[in-house]
Amino acid sequence: MAVASASTQSTRPGLLNRISTTLYTHHWLLLLMLFLLPLGYMIVVYLGSLVALLIQSFYRLDDFSGKVVHEFTLKNYLALLQPANLAIIFRTVTMAAAVTIACALLAFPLAYYIARYASPRAKGWLYLAVLLPLWSSYLVRVYAWKLILSREGILMYFANGLRLGWIVEGVLGLPAIGGPSLAVSAIGMFIAFTYVWLPYMVLPIQAALERVPRSYLEASSDLGASPNQTFRNVLLPLVFPGIVAGSIFTFSLTLGDFIVPTVLGNSAFFIGQAVLAYQGTAGNLPLAAAFTVVPMVIMILYLLGAKKLGAFEAL
Repeated sequence: MAVASASTQSTRPGLLNRISTTLYTHHWLLLLMLFLLPLGYMIVVYLGSLVALLIQSFYRLDDFSGKVVHEFTLKNYLALLQPANLAIIFRTVTMAAAVTIACALLAFPLAYYIARYASPRAKGWLYLAVLLPLWSSYLVRVYAWKLILSREGILMYFANGLRLGWIVEGVLGLPAIGGPSLAVSAIGMFIAFTYVWLPYMVLPIQAALERVPRSYLEASSDLGASPNQTFRNVLLPLVFPGIVAGSIFTFSLTLGDFIVPTVLGNSAFFIGQAVLAYQGTAGNLPLAAAFTVVPMVIMILYLLGAKKLGAFEAL
């Protein structure tokens, strides 16, 4: 018994030593073991589902039986060229672009203050203020904005109290962005989208500003440049990759969201709502898959452009 246990203990370290030596001398084997699980997940689950989605978009729905016919066809992509579907795509892309621009304009001053002027203590509190909304439920935040923007909400209460209700009514009377109330309008969706995605723009811009040496700005001033010239010719080009990096988040998240348009929107569909309706109510999975390919293609082109602008270095 003692001899057997001693031999077992002596062979166990030897086996471990051989394994560690093999992994040490074959770095590719160690790298493969480390990346096997995440790489398998990416290939099988993530890329596999996207390939299945793409294949599904080339099938068709039988009008009589309502079943999916596994025959190659471009009927679904031709259906996307119909005026109603093109309007959905244009509406979604326009909203995503408007939200991205608004987030950049709002995030830059805050990010600049955090990066340049805030003390370490204040910087921690400002980080907390930016990230705190992300700790609450997404649905709670969206429905909170529905209450705030309703005709009985706090926004209309203050607007009427300051005798500015006519301004809100004028905005609601505008075509395309107006509606019966801010809680059911495109401008209401724009406000909610901007609030929800703003932190994703603040952090990349702040990180890009942190990497800009102060000596560059001082040198520009010493050479006689005005503050506006320094901003346009020195600061903005250096921070622009960070803005593009933040826009990747704001643009893509707005492009595929269906909750905000469902809660705050009207009968004008967005891409996310169209996908949900086609695969849920209508049961037309091939057309829903084709609609899903649209934001994928848009984001591929967007990411290629962002890569050329150096956005990935700012992430």
